[in-house]
Amino acid sequence: MSPSSRATTKTLSGKHTELEGSCAHYTKATLTRGAFFLNKVAWALFTLCIVIVLNFFLFRILPGDPARAGVRDPRLTPEAQEALRVRFGLDKPVINCFQSLNPPQQGDCLVNPLDTQLFIYASNLLHGDLGTSYHSNRPVANLLTERLWNTLLLIGAGQILAIVFGIALGVLAAWKSRSPIDYSALTFSLVAWSLPTFWLGIILLFWGSTALGLPIGGMSTPGMAMAPPREQLADLARHMILPTITYTIIFLGEYMLIMRSSLIDVLSEDYILTAKAKGLNHFQILKDHAMRNAMLPMVTIIALNLGFTVAGAVQIESVFSWPGLGGAIYEAVQRRDYPMLQGAFLMLAVSVILADLAADLLYSYLDPRVQNG
Repeated sequence: MSPSSRATTKTLSGKHTELEGSCAHYTKATLTRGAFFLNKVAWALFTLCIVIVLNFFLFRILPGDPARAGVRDPRLTPEAQEALRVRFGLDKPVINCFQSLNPPQQGDCLVNPLDTQLFIYASNLLHGDLGTSYHSNRPVANLLTERLWNTLLLIGAGQILAIVFGIALGVLAAWKSRSPIDYSALTFSLVAWSLPTFWLGIILLFWGSTALGLPIGGMSTPGMAMAPPREQLADLARHMILPTITYTIIFLGEYMLIMRSSLIDVLSEDYILTAKAKGLNHFQILKDHAMRNAMLPMVTIIALNLGFTVAGAVQIESVFSWPGLGGAIYEAVQRRDYPMLQGAFLMLAVSVILADLAADLLYSYLDPRVQNG
């Protein structure tokens, strides 16, 4: 074999080995990502199962049943009370060996497990049935869904504004660290974060209704249902102004402080100094080197806040009479409507679990080292 042929063969062999190495690395990375994803999903499902069991027993320990909590008519006969217990399935044993948990009452340990309240509750959940409200006698799932969209509308607008302005103020304060701009933004954020939600809502409610003539509560003006769609949207926007501003101010301070602290830490790293030495301008350094790493803590806190606020900003919705999920929880507590509370708490738990799962997956995308940790 001639020298040129041996050189060609050696070159081809090297390229083949390099290609095999690249394929092996790609396959390993894909398997790592797949295993990380499956692990997180499995833990989320396990957590959800634990939450479902705890949610079930929590409202079986609390006092009250349809005859005592949902209906307060003193003329209710014992027969009617028993009919209500049968209507809501409370005549069945909670689990094997326990007829009830409040007061504790032993039952038949040989009863069919499929005929217990726990199994029936889990089976109904698989079909999307969260039970029936004691107060309205309507499906809890329908009641919560109606209120959920109102809450998502409110917190969606508030979260978007809080994230945008919070990150912008945090970036500006970090880049102008130890300057009057930094001190002003820091003072504003600390004050905003420490304000009691209900107090800020009352102040804005008083100021907005007197100085600006904005609505003091609700989602729409009475009689607006017959107006043209454009006027209905304008009326809805007017009703959203005050609660959205309240929501934005409360979360803006938190996002600004976290973003500022995270970005200051990143800007002190050696690779930022290297980027400056290469002659990159401020915008390139922030966009290409600093922001992606500084956003890691923000991803976590934003996702968790979104999960918790799906249950509704109870105080904001109460102050502004906003018919959202938080208002439904407040009303259910007053009425001791346990199925409604049970469904709302389960929805809150599911939203937090999903938000935490989304944060983990997005975190691993922004920082692939998390997949190997």
